[in-house]
Amino acid sequence: MGYESLRDWIKTLDKAGELKRITAPVSPILEMAEIADRACKSGKGTARAGGPALLFENIIGHPGARVLMNQFGSARRMQLALEVNALDEVATRIEVLLRPQAPTSFMDKLKMLPMLAEVGSFFPKRLEGAAAKSAPCKEVIHHGPAVDVLKFPILQTWPQDGGRFITLPCVTTRDPKSNKRNLGMYRMQVYDGQSTGMHWQRQKVAAEHFRDRMRSATDDLTGAVDIMALTAGGTTAALSTESVPQTVLTKIRGQRMEVAVAIGTDPATTFSAIVPAPPEVEEYLIAGFLRGKAVELVRCETVDLDVPATAEIILEGYVELGELRTEGPFGDHTGFYTMQDEYPVFHITCITHRKDPIYAATVVGKPPMEDTWMIKAVERVFLPLMKLTIPEIVDINLPAEGVAHNLMLVSIRKSYAGHARKVMHAIWGLGQAMFTKCIVVVDEDCDVQDVAEVMLRAGNNIDPERDIQFTLGPVDTLDHASRLPNFGSKMGIDATRKWPAEGFHRPWPAMLSMTPEIKARVSKICKDLGIG
Repeated sequence: MGYESLRDWIKTLDKAGELKRITAPVSPILEMAEIADRACKSGKGTARAGGPALLFENIIGHPGARVLMNQFGSARRMQLALEVNALDEVATRIEVLLRPQAPTSFMDKLKMLPMLAEVGSFFPKRLEGAAAKSAPCKEVIHHGPAVDVLKFPILQTWPQDGGRFITLPCVTTRDPKSNKRNLGMYRMQVYDGQSTGMHWQRQKVAAEHFRDRMRSATDDLTGAVDIMALTAGGTTAALSTESVPQTVLTKIRGQRMEVAVAIGTDPATTFSAIVPAPPEVEEYLIAGFLRGKAVELVRCETVDLDVPATAEIILEGYVELGELRTEGPFGDHTGFYTMQDEYPVFHITCITHRKDPIYAATVVGKPPMEDTWMIKAVERVFLPLMKLTIPEIVDINLPAEGVAHNLMLVSIRKSYAGHARKVMHAIWGLGQAMFTKCIVVVDEDCDVQDVAEVMLRAGNNIDPERDIQFTLGPVDTLDHASRLPNFGSKMGIDATRKWPAEGFHRPWPAMLSMTPEIKARVSKICKDLGIG
């Protein structure tokens, strides 16, 4: 159980008929992305939606290199990646862990021991000594002048992009207060062979780690500097001697925050880097849970951080406090370009990799794309955690066209007047769900996975003035329509049946439905007629 590495995963894809090898010469500048985009959108509306995974084996300018794309780009491959027949199986496992049956006897306690032992096996394992030195990710080590990230076939995905971007990195940082690791996925614009941008949007965990480092560096200069103006995301003010006191610049420049980046990890680890995990839950633990066994880690060569031992490529280095650089534009998952802004700079001090490393990448853009299926997996896997906080939720749906944060469809067991509004605000107060621009709430008998049914309910069940509400708050950094960067309005639509307690005193009509007896009888007739 559990894929050991990206290579193990590729073998499974190949055996399952899910992999297409591309031997024609293809450029990493736009061409590979265009092929992947067409693959992502092929088979739309069919069981084969998402097209195949792609392994490029003849890359112009990079002889011998290989690139894997669209590895998660279908429902079947997401299930293969998490080793389940349906994504809800993972949710069921989570529910068992969250709500175990309380033992009532000594025998019940004994029965719980295997589950406790299984949970203990999920925690990451750090390799030491000879095992660490022989880790696959350390087969080749580059220091000093040999460090050149441009030796890898890094892609430019859209014509107006600011350059080449690393698009599927697993980025490790450490909380300076708790010392806990965080694994996140943030795009990285390549400036040159030794430096990249680090797209830490303001509300991301790594950005908070960066701010904490800044606060610590300036803790004796209270009032002399606006820490928020110096840190990642949503600021257009350049860091300069005109905008920041020289005393602050002198103090913070030269101080560093260590960062490590893994490219090409096993599928569970890559997926775990995008999940909206609670801050106290480490992503490597989530990966261990999804894999059914611990992720093996090794210490980096030049920074005090741990990385997956079987990763294809590791970039080690640091960001310097107070240093920002223009990043972007970038063709993003919203279907629009994210414009230029100022972000921290990642300086690479060491590169380690496997022999003949396989570079992993993705392309984002107008849905459906590969991340459409990853978002759907996040939705299904983390529904139990959402229900733990908001138990009246029956189901949720993040439609592909909503690009994760623009639209959430929610069904609830309505128990009192105003219940839908309570759920909206609870969702807006729930981690990354705070970015949801539009929430539509329907009754529990509405299947939110059927978007047409939700639209029918919403169109029929609302009085716009009464049932639509607006609120202000944080929005996604990628939201180009908000009134200010990172701050704007959100909308909630109560499409549930209205009660007298909500001011509706006329009879609420029943929805059309045929009787079960007639359905059963007619089904036999239609089968003979060949009518669906």
